[in-house]
Amino acid sequence: MPATHARRPLRVKMILPSLIEANSPGYRPIKYALFPPLGLASLASYLDPDDEVELLDEHVQAPLELDDAPDLLVMSVYITSARRAWEIADLYRARGTHVCVGGLHPTSLPDEAASHADTVFIGPGEGAWQEFLVDFRAGRPRPRYEAPASMRTLVGIPPVRRDLIERRRYLCPNSIVVSRGCPHHCDFCYKDAFYEGGRSFYTQTVDEALAEIDRLPGRHLYFLDDHLLGNERFARALFDGMRGMGRLFQGASTVNAILRGDLIERAAAAGMRSVFVGFETLNPENLRRHDKRQNLGRDYDEAIRRCHDLGVMVNGSFVFGLDDDGPDVFERTVGWGISRSLETSTYHIMTPYPGTALHRRIADDDRIVTDDWDLYDTRHVVFKPRRMTPEQLEAGYWRAYRDFYAWPAIWKGAAGQDTLKGRARHLAYAGGWRKFEPLWDLIIRARRVNAMLPALERTLDAFVGARKPANGIGSSGPQRREPGEKSFGVDLEEHLGLAQTGQWTATEAPESDPGRHRARHRGLRLPGDDDLPSVGDRAQPRHGVDRQTDVPGVGQRRAAAVDAGAHPDIDIARPDPFPQ
Repeated sequence: MPATHARRPLRVKMILPSLIEANSPGYRPIKYALFPPLGLASLASYLDPDDEVELLDEHVQAPLELDDAPDLLVMSVYITSARRAWEIADLYRARGTHVCVGGLHPTSLPDEAASHADTVFIGPGEGAWQEFLVDFRAGRPRPRYEAPASMRTLVGIPPVRRDLIERRRYLCPNSIVVSRGCPHHCDFCYKDAFYEGGRSFYTQTVDEALAEIDRLPGRHLYFLDDHLLGNERFARALFDGMRGMGRLFQGASTVNAILRGDLIERAAAAGMRSVFVGFETLNPENLRRHDKRQNLGRDYDEAIRRCHDLGVMVNGSFVFGLDDDGPDVFERTVGWGISRSLETSTYHIMTPYPGTALHRRIADDDRIVTDDWDLYDTRHVVFKPRRMTPEQLEAGYWRAYRDFYAWPAIWKGAAGQDTLKGRARHLAYAGGWRKFEPLWDLIIRARRVNAMLPALERTLDAFVGARKPANGIGSSGPQRREPGEKSFGVDLEEHLGLAQTGQWTATEAPESDPGRHRARHRGLRLPGDDDLPSVGDRAQPRHGVDRQTDVPGVGQRRAAAVDAGAHPDIDIARPDPFPQ
């Protein structure tokens, strides 16, 4: 029978175990020093004031001291950190520490997690974590916790325990999450399985989000939300409320959201300087096959142009190995990105995470070749591609990075910007991120990564206004293209048989009363802030491993085919907000 802890403070240790790729030859240390473990820091906020808590991130604090015996060990476990997490868990359980694990990997493989932990959290952590703390203090903790659907709310959650985070170790210490999940249902994304049985997309209230921003020092913010523009009413009110704060921020969006209404203009006016966009593929059949419907019928060129007109840089995300991809996909994709002057690109090998619709489909075709989770990092091929060999796919992936970030390609991309300022920022951002690795390594070893934040802020803000719209909002004439090349767009009607207009979802519905979005008016709570109906939620069987992690599910970063290196604790949902 577990001891009762109600009469004394708890001693709690929280660890973000390192990803296997963070210790592999040739890894980029800066990718693992970007964002602090907000998921764990969020859980810490529910502890009592007199509880002793320590928060460790093995990516930036190794080697860890693991010779203590706290009352509780809490870990956020991602698919490629599972091996290390189970080593740590077994070590502490042998000393009598109660071990808790949560996130996407334990949610997808709870039995595997239960063989190494005393308590496993399934799905989002809000609600389940608080219930566990009550039970643990009373000496009756259960082996599994899963919050009911009614607890999927961010209303009234306590502020993140940022006092536990060593800001100097991270390039983006002011990372923030104001929503959970995503309104879309791409078949390669973990989200549907992780949020099974309830809402898969919900937000904070606008006032609470603005209050969290107010608490953060400095200017720069990184929104790690899967889709910052996913709830139009919430995003509009948030951006209106941020105007005048003097912030610079980065975040993720879809092509559809950028093209819809004036939301991207409001974001830019509030301080957005860089946006992560999941283009995924230039092949419309691939989009249809993988339920990437928000990209079908959308003009990629117009989305890029609209961002560049506003001085917003674009980090494009692409997935290789989709069923219609042949050996030519790498050169075509890289060339397209360079010709559109994408400042940065992130590439991924399609990875069929168990628990996803993609995994079920490929498993049914007997195309899964390994269950070694260490290889599920979007850098290795773990399935049989249809139109190329695994060797061609893996070699093409690495070649795409080399080709896009070669100096001639960076110069060519910069030359496509319409102004000298735009070219200068392109060179500074793309070149600085990829071409000064020794400097990044030196700064990381000195544990002063945050010292580079002013340089990042200057790069983001110094060259704003790359182009000025000439024909109304978001329009400045044609994007530069190769001679004779057509604008890239995908015909939604042709490939899906759906109307291109008038198909608003609940989170995309236009709001007719602009007065409802004066978020700076204290006490405002929008209907869309938290209690917006779920959009297309689907209950699916839970099998295997999902993408990215978070203990137990607090704060997600985009997951669809993302390179986990950016940081596993906040699944911004994105793919990787910073390129490889």
